[in-house]
Amino acid sequence: MQANTIDQAITDDYALYHGDCVEVTRGLPDDSVHYSIFSPPFSSLYTYSNSERDMGNSANDDEFYKHFCFLIKELYRITMPGRLVSFHCMDIPAMKSRDGYIGIKDFPAKLRQAFEDEGFIWHSKATIWKDPLIEAVRTKSIGLMHKQLVKDSHLSRQGLPDYLITMRKPGDNPEPITHPNGLERFFGEDEPIAPKAEPTIKDSRQHKDIAMSKEDPVYSHQVWRRYASPVWMDIRQSNTLQYKSARAEKDERHICPLQLDVIARGVELWSNPGDIVLSPFAGIGSEGYQSIKMGRRFVGVELKDSYYKTAVANLEMAVQEVLDEMLS
Repeated sequence: MQANTIDQAITDDYALYHGDCVEVTRGLPDDSVHYSIFSPPFSSLYTYSNSERDMGNSANDDEFYKHFCFLIKELYRITMPGRLVSFHCMDIPAMKSRDGYIGIKDFPAKLRQAFEDEGFIWHSKATIWKDPLIEAVRTKSIGLMHKQLVKDSHLSRQGLPDYLITMRKPGDNPEPITHPNGLERFFGEDEPIAPKAEPTIKDSRQHKDIAMSKEDPVYSHQVWRRYASPVWMDIRQSNTLQYKSARAEKDERHICPLQLDVIARGVELWSNPGDIVLSPFAGIGSEGYQSIKMGRRFVGVELKDSYYKTAVANLEMAVQEVLDEMLS
């Protein structure tokens, strides 16, 4: 099968390719990417396009993992020693119509094992809380329906969180990721605040909680405490790039762009300003938008034409916003 002709948009801030992620990453140099973060196709749960190159169009789970492993091999080759790859994923509901039973498939564990089989080291896992009521309304899952609880709760279950799983390439990191002033900003809701001041003789009123100064050493400690938590309860679920304009008539199932807070935390923790951040499934450019806003360079690949065009516009928007901030 011959490769498709690849369109591309390349500037000093980003390089975005319209094509197959395996083919594009094969053309990237060894040890050239500082950090990768992306949301892969969830096997056959979501269909993004009708292209035969779309991994989401795999006939079954085994076919998906077979194709995905070609990408993992390239990610291992192009990632700098000691650096990291983060992927956003979730457990996948097993459906009677598709799988022959009602249950849950441990998709994150399968992906993690695939990365380990290619030589990566499992580095960390953050569980991202999601509201089960919203999930019930969106998916109509029988396990989350209150009427099922009333009728027969043997099928009732907890909601499905998201995960950010991070893998590390073995070796010594040649460029330390430093935070000389600690963490000076917070991405999420309910930013850490200073404790209430104790009342004094002169002022018996209790002062309100106030945002901590970014220069306060305690601020960095409190931000790190939240980021280091194994469960992220404070991700703003609606803080995503607008994606409606990228929907096409042939899209068959709901898609959900990765929250910018999740991307920002990964980029903040595991890359330096000026580093190259990669997303092999760029979608509408969420990872690139946030990376550029944080002073990183971005390399992305997107297969679907409408998403690619939207991503180019979003990356340009990020570049302009950075410029506006510098001039203000």
